[in-house]
Amino acid sequence: MSEEFLVEIADGVAVLTLNRPERLNALTRTMLTGLKTHLESFTDNPAVGCVVLTGAGKAFCSGGDVKVQAEVAGKSTQTPEQRSDQLRASMEASRILHDMPIPTIAMLNGVAAGAGLSLALACDMRIAAESARMTTAFAKVGLSGDYGGTYFLTQLVGPSKARELYLTADLLGSAQLLSLGMVNRVVADAELRAETMALAKRFASGPRMAYRYIKRNLNVAEEGNLSKSLDSEAYGMLRTRESADHAEAARAFVEKRAPVFKGV
Repeated sequence: MSEEFLVEIADGVAVLTLNRPERLNALTRTMLTGLKTHLESFTDNPAVGCVVLTGAGKAFCSGGDVKVQAEVAGKSTQTPEQRSDQLRASMEASRILHDMPIPTIAMLNGVAAGAGLSLALACDMRIAAESARMTTAFAKVGLSGDYGGTYFLTQLVGPSKARELYLTADLLGSAQLLSLGMVNRVVADAELRAETMALAKRFASGPRMAYRYIKRNLNVAEEGNLSKSLDSEAYGMLRTRESADHAEAARAFVEKRAPVFKGV
């Protein structure tokens, strides 16, 4: 697992790099398990206030390794139910990226396709290099899609456009991705890491309890129920209003200085 991932933790930011550049960071079975394990470890680590997901080399992630899939097709001794359960368990990586109580950023250094696209969309924000490209890809290899891509894409671009992008599997450039709202920012390739890390460090040094409840509110809002959203907001405001970070921010406002957050 260690060879297929690079992990850096500094200044409150955990950078998780998919590390199969020779295969455009295509996902292996061990990577699918390892990705979930790494993300869970970041969630439980008080030293981590933001997670950045990226890929080594010239790609973010090209999705599942189609070459390996072709080699093992029809050879499994597991039942369809067992294989489905195994895939569903690994797909928890997308839910963790979406639900973890700290901000998550996809640093898109190149192509994101298939499950790679899904993982990028699961993050809270996406910063793309000008050379970055995205495609649902699944239809081109006769597959229907996984890792929550249909959910996340529908949330971002609406049902009609999501259907188009899944059915056509068109490859989109960074300008198209920005106009559709599939990425938050596009920056020059040479500036990608600096821009992404500046934002990640800003989040890592910010009010972590507030971020926790902001993400919770936004996740509840995706359900489309106003009453549940109001309940979530009321509880989050109660918790954050009592936090040391809020007290510090209030003092800093009065004293006309920048607040120093402790994450509590």
